[in-house]
Amino acid sequence: MMSKLMVAVSPHFTGKRTTQKIMLDVIIALLPAAVASVILFGWRSLLVIGVCVAASVASEFLFEKLCKRSNTVYDLSAVVTGLLLAFNLPVSIPLWQAVFGSVVAVIVVKQLFGGIGQNFANPAITARIVMMTAFSSTMTNWVVPSTLKMPDAITSATPLVAAAKGTTSMMPSYLDLFLGRHAGCLGETCALALLLGGVYLLIRRVISWHTPVAFLGTVALMSLVCGKDVLYQLLSGGLLLGALFMATDYATTPPTKTGKLIFGVGCGLITILIRFWGNLPEGVSFSILLMNIFTPYIAKLTRTRPMTGGAKG
Repeated sequence: MMSKLMVAVSPHFTGKRTTQKIMLDVIIALLPAAVASVILFGWRSLLVIGVCVAASVASEFLFEKLCKRSNTVYDLSAVVTGLLLAFNLPVSIPLWQAVFGSVVAVIVVKQLFGGIGQNFANPAITARIVMMTAFSSTMTNWVVPSTLKMPDAITSATPLVAAAKGTTSMMPSYLDLFLGRHAGCLGETCALALLLGGVYLLIRRVISWHTPVAFLGTVALMSLVCGKDVLYQLLSGGLLLGALFMATDYATTPPTKTGKLIFGVGCGLITILIRFWGNLPEGVSFSILLMNIFTPYIAKLTRTRPMTGGAKG
């Protein structure tokens, strides 16, 4: 006798792709950005990444043990959360703050809502916003890659901050933006590494093109309409990291193609509103979090409806 009846609209199919395999693909896709962070910011970036991953895995393991839940550490989702959180942090972040962010991401955002697949928001994005609020000074302590010699690193404005202030002398070239030779978070500076990872996920069909293209396309179009440098806006900040790796999260984004397009457009519009008219130079994190909140409504609006018919008489 079946213990649970699952009711869903067709098609119904099973596949060999497990959560662990999907997460492993995401980890592989993030490796180029991890390598780039070490090259650009030095070995401390590897320490920050290691601390975030270890704290995320430990948080999940200990919380599930305490709550007597099944152990889900081996699905690698906590590893992905730790990687993404590290990529959203400056290399100079105090390690205890990195641990704090990992605990918020895994326990508060993910586990307290039921675990993987049941969280309403992206854990890494939400943890970054919490850390920006709690540790605004250390979270905005940007380091110039070529001068990084901890602890005597030279801080500098990010490209978006420089653009917002009109300090053109501090604005990096397109090539520097593409290769990551500018101040910023660990995993968001090197556009080349992020694009390589994104292409890998598309080839492996871990993600679809709908949300990233809608997100990036909206930012490009609105930048053009507003008279801004389109390429500069696309290559700056956390746009590529957010569009390719966090706005494509299965649990917190709409499942339908139309829903993904709407989600991406919404993220792009909110990002532009914050970048051009808000008090913050960057809006990617807030845009994804806000659209995560709208995901259930978008999913309901765009859900697949079964065809019905009836006898006429």
